[in-house]
Amino acid sequence: MTDRAFAVVRAGALTTVQDLGRPGHAHLGVPRSGALDPSTARLVNRLVGNPPDAAVLETTLTGCAVRPRRPVTVAVGGAPCPVTVDGRPAPWGAPVRVPAGALLDVGAALSGVRTYIAFDGGVAVEAVLGSCSTDLLSGLGPPPLADGAVLPLGSASGTHARVDTVPQPGPPRELVLRVTFGPRADWFTPEALNTLTTRAYRVSSASNRIGLRTEGPALERALQAELPSEGMVSGAVQVPPDGRPVVFLADHPTTGGYPVIAVVRETDLASAAQAPPGTPVWFVAAGRR
Repeated sequence: MTDRAFAVVRAGALTTVQDLGRPGHAHLGVPRSGALDPSTARLVNRLVGNPPDAAVLETTLTGCAVRPRRPVTVAVGGAPCPVTVDGRPAPWGAPVRVPAGALLDVGAALSGVRTYIAFDGGVAVEAVLGSCSTDLLSGLGPPPLADGAVLPLGSASGTHARVDTVPQPGPPRELVLRVTFGPRADWFTPEALNTLTTRAYRVSSASNRIGLRTEGPALERALQAELPSEGMVSGAVQVPPDGRPVVFLADHPTTGGYPVIAVVRETDLASAAQAPPGTPVWFVAAGRR
């Protein structure tokens, strides 16, 4: 393998390769996938001189550690965390030069959930259906990182953003999700619609890249019939038999048989990706279909 690569020393709880996803394949049963916080993925790419759709690493809660075989420029953003190079503190949210053989350690998130690491040249794993993203539901893309794995890097542009640091939104203390009711809001009682938009929920520890699960008051259905499977989109608020809403994220299934009471605005989903378990969740009605 080329020396334009890095070795994984500590994979962390869940670290995956992500870019901006593979849209346009829902008819094949393939969701978009991609970075759960795409604005941060674009930002760290810009800091190291990559195009916005270059593949990055997405860590979950505990970070990761890697050792590049060649000197590389990296940028770390998203959930704030300590960053060190061979044990010495390095900046978060700014370009950092990492020498060949040095250990880049991205620590546990101090707040939020997901941290993004961009390397100049991008992570150059093989693309599947036009994307390098790991899709945990379908199994497409490279597997989650494992200790000892070696991943290739692309050719660097030689330029990067010359800034000390850049502003980034902090992880939410309360998650406010604007929703449009439908397409199956009529399957729920009026009381359930009111409960969804007036009562507080909390992020469940069972949440993952497929969906943000919630804990809170159950939503009562007006219709108890079986619903044939129908298409699902990112942001769909599906209500399983226990009555607790689930917000579909990037690796969601493309079809589902539980009714969708509402859909979250796409611009609010990045905040959902950074909300740790226990974060209060408020669904705010933005309109009805």
